[in-house]
Amino acid sequence: MRSALNPLTLWASLLFAVILGFSRLSYGMLLPGIQRAIGGSYGQLGTLGTVNFIGYLAGTLSLPLLLARFPGRRAAMNRASCLLLGLTLIGSAFSERLVQLGLWRLAIGWLSAFATVLVLSIALDAVRPEERGTASGLIWLGGSAGILLTGFLAPFAIDPSRLQGWRHAWMLMGAFGIVAACGFELAARKAAAISAGSRLEPQRHHGSETAFRLLLSPKKHLLLVASYFFFGWGYIIYFTYLIPYVTSKGVPPLYAGLVWSGIGFAGLFNGWIGGKAIDRWPSGHTLAIGLALGTLGAGGAIFDEMWVTVMGAAGVGLVSFITPPLMTTALLRRQVPPHAYAACLSLATAFFASGQIIGPLVGGAAVERYGLQAGVASSAVFMAIAAALAAGYGRQQRRERAEKS
Repeated sequence: MRSALNPLTLWASLLFAVILGFSRLSYGMLLPGIQRAIGGSYGQLGTLGTVNFIGYLAGTLSLPLLLARFPGRRAAMNRASCLLLGLTLIGSAFSERLVQLGLWRLAIGWLSAFATVLVLSIALDAVRPEERGTASGLIWLGGSAGILLTGFLAPFAIDPSRLQGWRHAWMLMGAFGIVAACGFELAARKAAAISAGSRLEPQRHHGSETAFRLLLSPKKHLLLVASYFFFGWGYIIYFTYLIPYVTSKGVPPLYAGLVWSGIGFAGLFNGWIGGKAIDRWPSGHTLAIGLALGTLGAGGAIFDEMWVTVMGAAGVGLVSFITPPLMTTALLRRQVPPHAYAACLSLATAFFASGQIIGPLVGGAAVERYGLQAGVASSAVFMAIAAALAAGYGRQQRRERAEKS
């Protein structure tokens, strides 16, 4: 077992810049440029976000079945999914129609689901149990770095004078993804824990059954999974429509990109602090605090004051962009059997993806009827529900500890 800071977690973090920041969340930042190039309303383009997460849901549901059918091929599945993810990002840059882009987004969702679970499970297997929250934070903060880098591309990607800028941005992101996939593979081969971890994999044919029993029982982790579902619902609305809302208020592309980068920059601290916090206080209450503060940040759009929206965006990045996924990952890793972890994480991620499927549809409907401001502000409602459920999970944990003592 290694410490949280090791070559494998560092390469995993770089991969998460692609898996989360580039392949999924860059879509919201690039939306104005995509609309100018291939057309469509924000409602239609938001639906493509739903298509992406339909692929993500399909991937999370199918992965446990593949792990059960091919218990010794986890590393091979990860290698293929990460490399193909980079290639599909490059392919999506050549889209000329909404349908074509939708098919690429579907494939990217499927592959990113595989990569999310496999990269996390492989990397965390190599880390000492007491440092897995910190390691999870290091890995997830790669997603923040991806957001940060994407924001720097905004002047070139969404400026009206550069119609093809978003295409060039996705090509660069895809190329970076291929390099990161190769680096992770080399680090994984050198990690002694990989071979030790693979000896656990034949047990995973029991994983799916155990995952359903653990995660869907009200006495186990149902509240945690439900919180993850509503977080996915709320945060994807926010990240899909924030930049279109900011640019609709007349903010230049450079400053819109800085807002986006600000979320990513704040998330860099969030990943480290959140990981340390969940290692020290492994409780649903720790998760609930981040979600509650994120609710306040997302609700800043209600006031129709750009400085309030920008400060709220920084708050979302600082306390509730990376925190919920990394804390959910760490809590599950602590509380489920090792042989069932990949299946449990896949099922929890499936609920997360389901929320992200519903989110763009609800947000798109709000945007079409009430405008971009209402669409962005609506994300706060669902993040507040997620915070309440996380607090309930914390109370449940406290009762269980009291009963055992």
